[in-house]
Amino acid sequence: MAFIPTTEAELKKRGWSEVDIIFVSGDAYIDHPAFGVPLLARWLEAHGFRVGIIAQPDWRSKEPFMALGRPRLFFAVSAGAMDSMVAHYTPARKLRHDDAYTPGNRHGARPNRATMVYTSRLKEAYKDVPVVIGGIEASLRRFAHYDFWENKVRRSILFDAKADLLIYGMAERAVLEVAERMRAGERLADIRDVRGTACNCTAFGDAPHVGIPSFEEISASKEKFAEAFRLAYLQQSPWSAAVVVQRHGNRSLVCNPPALPLSEADMDAVYALPFEKNPHPSYQEPIPAWEQIKTSITSHRGCFGGCAFCAITMHQGKTIQSRSKSSILAEIAALTKKSWFRGTISDIGGPTANMYGLECGNPDAMKKCVRESCIFPAICPNLRTGDKPATSLLQAVRSLEGVRHTAVSSGVRYDLLERQPGYFSELIGHHVSGLLKIAPEHLIDHVTNIMRKPGKKAFETFLARFRMESERIGKRQFIVPYLISGHPGCTLADMLELALVLKSMGITVEQVQDFTPTPGTIATCMFYCGFDPMTGKKVYTAVSDRDKGLQKALLLWHQPAERAKVMEALKELGRESDAVRLWGSGAGSIREQGAQVRQRKIPTKKAR
Repeated sequence: MAFIPTTEAELKKRGWSEVDIIFVSGDAYIDHPAFGVPLLARWLEAHGFRVGIIAQPDWRSKEPFMALGRPRLFFAVSAGAMDSMVAHYTPARKLRHDDAYTPGNRHGARPNRATMVYTSRLKEAYKDVPVVIGGIEASLRRFAHYDFWENKVRRSILFDAKADLLIYGMAERAVLEVAERMRAGERLADIRDVRGTACNCTAFGDAPHVGIPSFEEISASKEKFAEAFRLAYLQQSPWSAAVVVQRHGNRSLVCNPPALPLSEADMDAVYALPFEKNPHPSYQEPIPAWEQIKTSITSHRGCFGGCAFCAITMHQGKTIQSRSKSSILAEIAALTKKSWFRGTISDIGGPTANMYGLECGNPDAMKKCVRESCIFPAICPNLRTGDKPATSLLQAVRSLEGVRHTAVSSGVRYDLLERQPGYFSELIGHHVSGLLKIAPEHLIDHVTNIMRKPGKKAFETFLARFRMESERIGKRQFIVPYLISGHPGCTLADMLELALVLKSMGITVEQVQDFTPTPGTIATCMFYCGFDPMTGKKVYTAVSDRDKGLQKALLLWHQPAERAKVMEALKELGRESDAVRLWGSGAGSIREQGAQVRQRKIPTKKAR
């Protein structure tokens, strides 16, 4: 199967004079299911639509947006696999100088607020052609939201972009329904009831809905902001959610309930589409994002962890949608035939690898459930945590011809592993490439409670099991813990305690993720409001760059470049004597060799 057309010449090769739908993307075109735009383009193509892709157009004029002419139905716009502001700026609001989704890793191939800019150019080029926006940027900004980069509350991106419709979440069902109804003759302006979409209405009427505080109210009151966030957040279950309405002046944002999850058969159909698994041949330079994911396999979607800092609940949802084992094995078998495949599968997983095949065991309760997390503060008794599907899958992959090694690099929930002995043994014995990524994020209990994560005891139990099992099987393996500094609820004293706890465990880290307040998360609401929107309890937040920098430095105490900041933090806390505990004799010998925390730049499976 040829690549989706990107030029008029490629259209002519297919014998097409026009297309039905044109995708405009902030990412380079990589024909791989880890990227949302190519996946949806292939999905629509499989349902009989003529589809084109305009990747990373020069937004400084309208002409690049006219490369494929006028689509018969609509334009579909995505900023890419990441929010464009996250892609462009560090947590300290400093400009990044690279972009992993661009050939040559070059910065500057997409604009700030790409969804808005692309839509504006398309309206300039074809005023009468509808524009549908989607992807992670549009999805998480669908309600009025706090914007960290401008430090203010912004309207729904639907209004700021002046788009005709917004699709949120994983969009297969929604985009297909919209496309089919337009193909049948409906106008997009009349399509207002599709699950997984949000639209602009001047008069909503009296239909059943949940009204949340307006843009004007939440701009003036942090209490109203938190109320609006909480009410919208609790309407994320596809089984029980209501229509959510938020006024913006004399107009209303009307957000329909989330799309229903894909069945196993649906998931298999999506990932069986004829992807080339390569970047478009027009690119002459390597694309780091593809290099990282080209041999990775998505086994499932969704995450029921409900972590405060994570946007998956508002985007993919907490329902696990798994593929069949046969579907995954077929994809890997095809992958082994690629000329560039060298025998290693870099990952089999999803947002959380060991959630594959898990589900709620009480369908009636599931349809009414409003829990933020299925595993915090304790594992729900209705959750089926058996590990047979995941264990069987990994064992089957190991036996495939042409596969020499299979890694699991998506990250695992170690609190779940306590109930998954088979998966634990399989993982530690065969699928750790020296380093196992896990995400405790913090180890001070009152901070992990705010994060909605397991605390120190669960991590200590897992670490002991991991080291014992690695020693038993004679493998030299280490933990790579993801940690966050500056998270709401974490003080400077908490970060010092964390640094000392990690040192006592024999773990040091090389990189730390500084908390970034991105739209759609509980933690961002805490950061802006100063209290937990779910409980109303006040939450301390490090806001200034200095405070955040000192927190981060304490976890990097062993790096010479951070020593001055560490001493500054110790002095501020009145705990200069703890310098001996950090840099005393033998401090360098306890480093867990090779352990690093890598700031994840390419969340290809967590969200798109």
